[in-house]
Amino acid sequence: MELLLLLGTPVLGALVLWAFGAHRRAAELNVLFSATTFAAACALTVQVIARGPVLVLHEQFLIDAFNVFLVTLTAFVGLTTALFSRPYMRIEAEHGRVGAPRLRLYHSMYQLFTATMLVALTTNNLGLLWVAMEAATLSTVLLVTLYRTPASLEAGWKYFILCGVGIAQALFGTMLIYFAAERVLGAAGVTALLWTHLNAVKGQLEPAVLSLAFVFLLVGYGTKVGLAPLHNWLPDAHAEGPTPISAVLSGLLLNVAIYAVVRCKILVEGSLRSALPSQMMMGFGLVSVVLASLFLWRQRDIKRLFAYSSIEHMGIITFAFGMGGPVANFAALLHMTVHSLTKSAIFFAVGHAAQKAGTQLIDNIRGLLTLSPTVGWGLMLGSLAILGLPPFGVFASEFLILTTAMKQQPWATPVLLLALAIAFAAIFGKVQPMVFGDTEARRLPHPPALLPVFAHLAIVLLLGLYVPPYLAGWYRDAARLIGGP
Repeated sequence: MELLLLLGTPVLGALVLWAFGAHRRAAELNVLFSATTFAAACALTVQVIARGPVLVLHEQFLIDAFNVFLVTLTAFVGLTTALFSRPYMRIEAEHGRVGAPRLRLYHSMYQLFTATMLVALTTNNLGLLWVAMEAATLSTVLLVTLYRTPASLEAGWKYFILCGVGIAQALFGTMLIYFAAERVLGAAGVTALLWTHLNAVKGQLEPAVLSLAFVFLLVGYGTKVGLAPLHNWLPDAHAEGPTPISAVLSGLLLNVAIYAVVRCKILVEGSLRSALPSQMMMGFGLVSVVLASLFLWRQRDIKRLFAYSSIEHMGIITFAFGMGGPVANFAALLHMTVHSLTKSAIFFAVGHAAQKAGTQLIDNIRGLLTLSPTVGWGLMLGSLAILGLPPFGVFASEFLILTTAMKQQPWATPVLLLALAIAFAAIFGKVQPMVFGDTEARRLPHPPALLPVFAHLAIVLLLGLYVPPYLAGWYRDAARLIGGP
């Protein structure tokens, strides 16, 4: 029942908001559906803690230690983003950037996007996982192009084409896994694509087929992750879409895509009994970190700046999962959590800053601390958190990843440290004058409500000082499940 409520609520929300998404209370309805989804996620989490991993609906859906915390995180950030989008989209409508039809499209597609991510996270069927990822692409294309400007349409088409090519390669990789599984499991139909069945016989699967499948799966789902050199869609999509969509793209969709990669890695590594999947993930991850840190220096748009920061951090997570082992996997899971919370908080603050300044250009946004102290402090604290300053949780996860790399991959440690230093200098050098710079503008009489920003940052701060035992238990169980060399 909890799973049906979790998956059914956003689907129902999409249908209801397609009919009433332009109503003056549509934003409140969006929050209500998101809150119900989060409540269902919490109830499902309680069930999993009490009973352990569960298979439901004829084994088509699996909830285990790996995905249960991601489900809760996705539902939570979905709720806080819905709260943020309520005043944000109302101001967009007042400024004439969106009308009634586009508000209806925004609210309904927001709920549909949430549904597709939750299906991708909870399904036990690799075929349904692919379908959910494709549905997530289609729904977010409509959201990225919401403003219908030439730049947003170009960004939407680039997103659609690049991710469409990537997801097609992921489909071919999935077909190769089915081909290998059918030879072991027999003519079992769709059950040959059930992850639990495949995991039970992964040692018997044909290694040559699985190694080729992983190449296509990593490239395919890696396009959705934003790994270099497959990242070109991500900065444009973040910059041109509504800011709430930038928050969920960066904070949630990238997590779902890397979750798909890791699920496939578990199968392929068990079949090959070699480090090839790990080496490929470390290579793509390291290249992404380096390229993103260099591109940060060239950015003039504040949303593009933090989009490249997302590429950098997804590269760090991919590298950590590539190293594998209990500590690296634990650190990667923690980094997924704190990055999701921190980056969405940053986009909330950036959205208000750009809305008040009337521009996203970094050079034209100055003196936020004078204009609106809540926006200024939200942006600065979020930037310091994402840059890995203690005592925020990003520092804890990056410290674990770097110390593990010193033992397992010492050659990569100087590269990571240099890239992180470059990223720190680039982001701090651009954000500092935005917050503390001089401005002749007058202070805003009604500062925006930024409760989601500071709620996220408070959790990130807590995770840097203390990881609750039940959360640490999830991470340890998931790290053991992922395994690695």
